[in-house]
Amino acid sequence: MRSADLVDEWLVVVNDEEQYSIWAADRPIPAGWRAVGEQGSREECLKRIEHLWTDIRPKSLRDRIAAAAEGR
Repeated sequence: MRSADLVDEWLVVVNDEEQYSIWAADRPIPAGWRAVGEQGSREECLKRIEHLWTDIRPKSLRDRIAAAAEGR
């Protein structure tokens, strides 16, 4: 396994639950994740995730809470 210190370029990735992470840009993105178009240093990508991921609850949980609030 490689050290994160050796990776120069990172991607911001997201899964179907709208959970964000970073992934080494030179590696294939794992199944269940997709790139969101952001690439840069580790710090730049983490800052972008901080901006994008304002509600860390999984999407399925947010959807269930919203449905319950609407009385469904």
